[in-house]
Amino acid sequence: MITVTGLRKSFGDQVVLDGLDLNVPGGTVFALLGANGAGKTTTVKILSTLLSADAGDVRVAGHDVAREPDAVRAAIGVTGQFSAVDKLLTGAENLRLMADLHQLSKAEGRKRTGRLLEQFDLTDAAKKPASTYSGGMQRRLDLAMTLVGSPQVIFLDEPTTGLDPRGRRDMWQIVRDLVADGVTILLTTQYLDEADELADRIAVLGQGRVIAEGTAEELKRRIPGGHVRLRFADPERLDAALSVLGDASRDTDALALRVPSDGSLHALKTLIDRLDAQAIVVDELSVHTPDLDDVFLALTDQKVATR
Repeated sequence: MITVTGLRKSFGDQVVLDGLDLNVPGGTVFALLGANGAGKTTTVKILSTLLSADAGDVRVAGHDVAREPDAVRAAIGVTGQFSAVDKLLTGAENLRLMADLHQLSKAEGRKRTGRLLEQFDLTDAAKKPASTYSGGMQRRLDLAMTLVGSPQVIFLDEPTTGLDPRGRRDMWQIVRDLVADGVTILLTTQYLDEADELADRIAVLGQGRVIAEGTAEELKRRIPGGHVRLRFADPERLDAALSVLGDASRDTDALALRVPSDGSLHALKTLIDRLDAQAIVVDELSVHTPDLDDVFLALTDQKVATR
């Protein structure tokens, strides 16, 4: 649904994007992570036709961004870091304004407005000025306005900034529902738990390029520190397992071993097969892998160190 090849963008002497490549399948959430200045927002602006690229091939929903900007705009919706809600208007009036901008008939505009107010749990507040809405309600209204045009692709740039935990989780559920309906979402966020929770694939940006890409679990396995913890019912089994595994660290008091592992299915199967071959019974097994915070810090620190 989104393909980017060799994307470049500079502002004066500052290179923001330096050969960026992306491929986003339809009906998925694709997250862009990166430190401030890594190029996330610039990428979104180019993909949504708000900014021209210096070089590269960019296609959204099958349309070339440079040659077919109107077709791209008709296929997308954009929700930026800051709400585009007109706070002087009511929730319903904001949605009807978007319906008019999309040149919907009055009947279709009223129908779509009512459906979106219900979908985003804003029906009771529909006739109240948006200035009276909470931050979470304004973000929901902002996203509802994006959906008036029934976009195939939605760009969410820092969508939960400033929301409380309940508001964030409400927004996460809305995103899941949209993807279940076939919408493709490109998400930029600095909340790593948000990417972990929502994204089918994640790309980490550094110095204007993708420095790592994969599922959350694939990225976590790239970082050292993963291990499997094995707990045993008695010291005899602990000793037997240690003699078989060798490279494990021992916790005698807890009757446990810590075995270095990337947490992959293959690694787990190999470990279990080695124990099973010696008829060693494990009382409890748990897998521990680095989280996305560890991944982000390790990858971006590596990039800075090579500059």
